[in-house]
Amino acid sequence: MREKKRISSNVLGFVQKQRHLLLLQKVKSGQTLSAHEARELNRYENPVQKQSLLDSQARDLAKKNAARRAAQDIGALPEVVDPVRKAATLKSLRLFCETYFPQAFYLEWSADHLKVIAKIEEAVTSGGLFAFAMPRGSGKTTLTIAAAIWAVFSGISRSVCLIGSAVGQSLALFQGVQASLIGNDLLLEDFPEIVFPVRALENNAHRQRGQRYKDELTFIVWGIKKIVFPTIPGSLASGHAITVTSLDSNIRGQIHTTVEGKILRPDLVLIDDPQTRESAGAPEQTRKRLQILNGDVLGLSGPGKKISGLLTCTKIYDNDLADQILNRKKNPYWQGECTKMLYKFPTNIKLWDEYSQIRAESFQSGGNASEGTAWYAEHREAMDEGAEVAWPQRKQDDELSALQHAMNLYYRDAAAFMAEYQNEPKTGDKDDILLTVDDVMAKVNDRKRGEIPLKCQYLTMFCDVHDTLIYYCVCAWEDDFTGYIVDYGTYPEQKRLIFTMKTATRKLSGEIVGAGIDAAIQSGLNNLITDYLARNWHRTGGATMRIDRGFIDSGYKPGIVENVRRKVGNIIMSSRGVGLKAASRPMSSYIKKPGERYGFHWYIPNVNKTNEFPYVAIDVNFWKTFVQERLKMVMGDKGGMTIFGNMGSMHSQFAEHIANSEFWVRTQGHGRTVHEWTAKVGRPDNHWFDCLVGCACAAAMCGCKVDGQALKTTERKQITLSELQKQRQANNV
Repeated sequence: MREKKRISSNVLGFVQKQRHLLLLQKVKSGQTLSAHEARELNRYENPVQKQSLLDSQARDLAKKNAARRAAQDIGALPEVVDPVRKAATLKSLRLFCETYFPQAFYLEWSADHLKVIAKIEEAVTSGGLFAFAMPRGSGKTTLTIAAAIWAVFSGISRSVCLIGSAVGQSLALFQGVQASLIGNDLLLEDFPEIVFPVRALENNAHRQRGQRYKDELTFIVWGIKKIVFPTIPGSLASGHAITVTSLDSNIRGQIHTTVEGKILRPDLVLIDDPQTRESAGAPEQTRKRLQILNGDVLGLSGPGKKISGLLTCTKIYDNDLADQILNRKKNPYWQGECTKMLYKFPTNIKLWDEYSQIRAESFQSGGNASEGTAWYAEHREAMDEGAEVAWPQRKQDDELSALQHAMNLYYRDAAAFMAEYQNEPKTGDKDDILLTVDDVMAKVNDRKRGEIPLKCQYLTMFCDVHDTLIYYCVCAWEDDFTGYIVDYGTYPEQKRLIFTMKTATRKLSGEIVGAGIDAAIQSGLNNLITDYLARNWHRTGGATMRIDRGFIDSGYKPGIVENVRRKVGNIIMSSRGVGLKAASRPMSSYIKKPGERYGFHWYIPNVNKTNEFPYVAIDVNFWKTFVQERLKMVMGDKGGMTIFGNMGSMHSQFAEHIANSEFWVRTQGHGRTVHEWTAKVGRPDNHWFDCLVGCACAAAMCGCKVDGQALKTTERKQITLSELQKQRQANNV
């Protein structure tokens, strides 16, 4: 009886009840019902007909439910194609990789590969931590993906957590696992109880709800950060999970609740390249990531439980995260193993130098370096002497040997080869310009704000213009580029030490009631520049000086900047940053044209032809490197930079702009090395960094020179003519 009442409540529904009430209301109001309405009302009122209707609707609902359940059922599983092969691969990671990933592992294994595979097996089956570094391109990421699948398919690991250095990289690692499950038919052949239900989803997460096998739910989960394998009788991976996270996100909380209500925590973590080039070059980031690895990551399994861990990495810099993890003295529990591309370099380097020259000349003339390969073939015996290659099968189709491949990489970029292929980054490969916030705050010189040392010859200023604030900086300079940051701030002044442009309480728009953005910027620039140009800056000893050269960044509002420049005079100039790369022509090689001026990494183009406002173009990649090098120098050294005050903490936010807003990548081209600067993720405030760069360039325009700085073009021409006249006089004699 209770079951009938429940069915009645379900099948009648809200609409049918409302229809019944409507017909009764018609009868009560005296309206005439049609024949169809009368029969319909009779069915509702007649108990026998009413029950017949309910039974009919219940049968329809049961049919629909049965059809839906049948559609959700994946049907019979395919038979295992090769049970013997399957059983053998579950006992050997090497055989698993060779059998099911032949396109990835198509070359013969090197001795290093076999050593690494054995260590992975040991870590997965017996527990423990294992970190290994292999040359870039050795397949360590693919090996990590295969190891994750093998650990789950064999039933050894119930929950595997994939971890990358950043969100994008970790998701790519996870998608590699998903792609193998969706597209690897060899896995489907031998593991249908695991792979077939995944294929039945057709990569559609909505189909995971209600999936059944033999009318029982499989409880499969197919998400962007989690896979829970289907619960199938006889499957070694029933209910096992693979999750993904990254070192720059929340590591904790990688748990899964099973259908039985048990909490499943990771028992195996696979960490692929835990550092980026940016983090590798920042000691503070390295320290934090190391703490996360040894703390949060190793604690994922829960209190009192061991966790197995595999970490693949490549060294980038000396003493970076990979270098420390692989050091068994510093981190013995990670059992670090470091491999190389070349265990011994060839002894006859002169022949290889000649080979490299022939190859370079071929490329320069539009060739494909086949001349170099032919020359190597002719002298191969002598050139191979003394070399020991780790993986003899690794080479390109147009190369004769793995040694030739390795030496081609070496001559392309020796420093990168030593770091990424040899795992031996050179000490100081960071070029000693990896400035930290603490470095900047430590450069206080005990001088008062605005005080200028006696030896200083020039005073420069730079303004960085934004809708909200104007950032500025003032620096004093000796002839040899020894610099002193004597003042910096914002207009309007914030009157607090810590703030960002977004959190500023006093803004340009609030200085003039009813003014728009352009009017507010122009008024703010006029007030700031006029005040600072008129100010007498006191030097040690009592003398005073004024600003010699100032720049205003005109990349955003060139028209407004030009209006201000015309009003305040020629001491202030418009400027624009130009990010010259290694592949770009350096400013020193520009051909001078009429109406243009050139200096030390700056030039003033002739804008008459383009109808632009006049401006100074600044090579910002050079000057950003330049100022960070000066701030990295030991205090008291010639050419170093310091900052006013006696408490470094008062400059903490300024230091963040200078040392923690951008990072550089070293590039090479045209026979020179360039550090290309890029804003960090999230684009933190870097405005005082820009101001300091502009002040340094303005000092170069005033006349500051570094040791060894090239003479100006006009000076070179004068010397050349003088020498030519002397030679002619000698010849006449």
